[in-house]
Amino acid sequence: MKILFIGLGHMGSGMAANLARAGHDVIAHDLSDAAVQRAVEAGCRAADGLAGAAGEAEAVISMLPAGRHVRDVYLGEAGIATRARQGTLFIDCSTIDGDSAIAVGEGAKARGFAFVDAPVSGGTAAAEAGTLTFMVGGSTADFERAKEVLGAMGKNIFHAGGVGAGQAAKICNNMLLAISMIGTCEAFNLAEKLGLDAQTFFDISSKASGQCWSMTSYCPAPGPVPGAPSNRDYQPGFAAAMMLKDLRLAHNAAEKAKAATPLGTLSESLYTMMEAAGTDDLDFSGVMKLIRGDLKA
Repeated sequence: MKILFIGLGHMGSGMAANLARAGHDVIAHDLSDAAVQRAVEAGCRAADGLAGAAGEAEAVISMLPAGRHVRDVYLGEAGIATRARQGTLFIDCSTIDGDSAIAVGEGAKARGFAFVDAPVSGGTAAAEAGTLTFMVGGSTADFERAKEVLGAMGKNIFHAGGVGAGQAAKICNNMLLAISMIGTCEAFNLAEKLGLDAQTFFDISSKASGQCWSMTSYCPAPGPVPGAPSNRDYQPGFAAAMMLKDLRLAHNAAEKAKAATPLGTLSESLYTMMEAAGTDDLDFSGVMKLIRGDLKA
């Protein structure tokens, strides 16, 4: 399939490379020439402007920073919807507000295109390995079309519901992840102050009722999980800045839905402290430094 991939950042670069490895003709576009060059080295070809690339693509995949970028890329005056062939499948993998996803979906449908929102979970390691989890919002027919493409980039592909449901699943999941990570940091910090080393506490709690993904797969205390960012001074797989973005999306959605999220709000405040301290470029598990008192906002 000819696929136009827009947005070759930390996540998009690995995703585009996996599509190329799977045999797709991937046309790569990014504002960064260096990012496009890396994609070409990974088997993609450089887009000669969005207009021409959109016209030849059978599917368009985007991985962009915010809802305004997604709206503009698809529905702007010179957007993809003005250039693409009728029936082209649009797959937006960005994490954005649900209203933007719904607006783009409705706009695309009105113009004769298929659209799904398909935010991802798994971080840069999963993007590079092709083991991402996709949470897809769209019609059943559009989901089935998208699933064939997404399978080259992920191992878990879920149909969450109509357009916008993928974004809902993503922000709820990441709010829960933030809460569990902060709780895990607090537990390891307390254990240390009570005389338990990290490995001892890990060996016990990972087999007890406190076990969670933040502990067993992404432990914020150095030592127990060798591949975790805590063992490379919290260099990111998933940056605290990105977690804060998702928590703010969750906060806004909760206010609109009149849903109580007190722990989500508290988590947002802690990651805001990391932002204020200028350390939101650390991995989100680096909130351990804040819990330990190593960071000052």
